Amino acid sequence: MKKLVFLIFIVTVLYLGFINNNSQAGSEDDIQVIPDDAIRLRILAHSDDEKDQEIKHLVRDKVSEQISEWVAHMTDIDDARALIQERLPEIEQIVATVLQEENVDNQNFDVDYGDNVTFPTKIYDTYLYPAGEYEAVLITIGEGKGSNWWCVLFPPLCFVDFADGASVSEASNETAHSDTETEEQPVKKKFFLFEWFGWT
Repeated sequence: MKKLVFLIFIVTVLYLGFINNNSQAGSEDDIQVIPDDAIRLRILAHSDDEKDQEIKHLVRDKVSEQISEWVAHMTDIDDARALIQERLPEIEQIVATVLQEENVDNQNFDVDYGDNVTFPTKIYDTYLYPAGEYEAVLITIGEGKGSNWWCVLFPPLCFVDFADGASVSEASNETAHSDTETEEQPVKKKFFLFEWFGWT
């Protein structure tokens, strides 16, 4: 009888732990998912050369920091839209200052804002963000042929570096490589409760 009570207790504890883990995972999902009404920031580097990528990151830091301050206490996307649109010249000045400080005198740039900025498909962690046209501030440095970086300005999610994610093709290649690994022989395991009850 005591063994049966103990077994019921163990099963209950395991079940409650499972429910708690699932609820925590659900909370993380709520945080990570980009809402329908969002304003993104996308920055295209001139090229994939180390110096051009460094400049892209400097622009990223300065611009995302400034805009995040502007919209930090906003809750209405229309207010955020109006503010960003009004301050586009300030964003242009930030980019120009970074290029000047890095002694880049022969490189043009564009700062655009609209709801038809093209984004590629991206896998970040366990989340897939589909390709499409989204509302965003787009900064193109030089020819804009280098790797891009993007985040969500409103609501502020720029602490998440979506550019660390893998493209769909990269993820497929990783899966293909994993298929070639040698399959290990299964190990027979015994559960101590089964032995205790004499069920093995």
